[in-house]
Amino acid sequence: MSAETSYDTTETLVKGNPKKGMIGATLGFFIGFAAVVALGATSSFFEAEFLALGSSGSLIGLLVAMPNLSGSLLRIPFAAWSDSVGSRKPLLVLLMLSLVGLIGIVIVIFTNYPGFQLYHYPLLLILGFLAGCGIATFSVGISQVSYWYPQKEQGKALGTYAGIGNTAPGIFSLVMAISLGLFSFSSTNGLGESYLLWFILLLIGTGLYFILGLNAWSFQLEAKGLSSDEAKKIAREYGQDLFPAHNLTQSLKSSASIWQTWALVGLYFTSFGGFIALAAWLPKYWISYFSVGGVSVLGITLGVALLLNSVFVILGSLVRVYSGGLADRITGERTIFSGLLFLLVGAAVMIVSTQDMMLVAFGGMLLVSTGMGAINAGVFKLVPKVAPDSVGGAAGWVGGFGAFGGFVIPPVMGAFVDSFGVNGYAWGYVTFAVLAVMSLVITWILKKSNN
Repeated sequence: MSAETSYDTTETLVKGNPKKGMIGATLGFFIGFAAVVALGATSSFFEAEFLALGSSGSLIGLLVAMPNLSGSLLRIPFAAWSDSVGSRKPLLVLLMLSLVGLIGIVIVIFTNYPGFQLYHYPLLLILGFLAGCGIATFSVGISQVSYWYPQKEQGKALGTYAGIGNTAPGIFSLVMAISLGLFSFSSTNGLGESYLLWFILLLIGTGLYFILGLNAWSFQLEAKGLSSDEAKKIAREYGQDLFPAHNLTQSLKSSASIWQTWALVGLYFTSFGGFIALAAWLPKYWISYFSVGGVSVLGITLGVALLLNSVFVILGSLVRVYSGGLADRITGERTIFSGLLFLLVGAAVMIVSTQDMMLVAFGGMLLVSTGMGAINAGVFKLVPKVAPDSVGGAAGWVGGFGAFGGFVIPPVMGAFVDSFGVNGYAWGYVTFAVLAVMSLVITWILKKSNN
């Protein structure tokens, strides 16, 4: 029975349907995932403060990447936890941790900006780590959506979920740009008030997820006291197709024993890790590498940088939505291969773009974004396929270690700047060219193994 034609559940033990399940999961992921740009969207403010105190480009790269550390590492245990209790509780915990980190950033900015001291740097690292916990909602929500939908609809369902959720950094970059402009006219600390607005939006979103977030039917039935076998039997009648291993250790071990899981980790490191790395890095890239008549980075140049960052994030997210359905039709491997070609060409364009070639660099960014969106969709089309009995564990490994690229890559790109000066902003994209070539090899191996 199709997930979209499941029984009416209004008079039964369970609530919701696949569409409602996806709406709740997508909302939770969307509001948490905005933390990708928690410090990167306004990196020029922090850079101006800390570089004056002797910090390096690599340390600034580490600061803007810090939310991605927790956002990647926590995906593994929380995704596996969702296989045991459903996704609702783990997702709420992650959002509440993110709230703690974000309100901490608000307090530090209101009480110390401008005029940060060096000891504020490690404090912001810690708070950035906490704020980034919301990013880890991705793999938890993947489990939530996967168990709502049958195998044949996974590509479209997960592509829609991830694509819409992925727009959050772009939209919040725009919100920050607008709020910084508005608050700066009426306040001496527009930066602090902008982060306070972000905190309020996150608080509202967390409350909405608390109301709307629903576990798949089998989890609801078990929560009412039914055994696992009884819950699965009834849930199958409603249309549920996939079921968890129901053991955190078993889910992780089972998925880890499948070599294809680790191939997908490598691909996701390049695509999604690279995506969130650039979402944090690009504002700094546009501001520092290109100048507009010497305009202050705290003026229109910052607004333009955040707008360009929004274009990158939103385009990649929308491509991911479309590519989910494409992966259902042409296979995940072919979707990934196509995306990698876009990524490789885009990275090459950005490498050769000099400071008088901003439009060319913009075109390269569009190619990179398109490629990453397609790869992301293709990878998660394959996750339920390679580990159907432990989707949560596999999503944890792939989402966790894959997203770790978002933490690793910005300091690497900062090191290029330290080594080559301003030209290092262009040479840093060698990182993505190398990753794209390596990923093409991995995709070829995956394709051959499935023939």
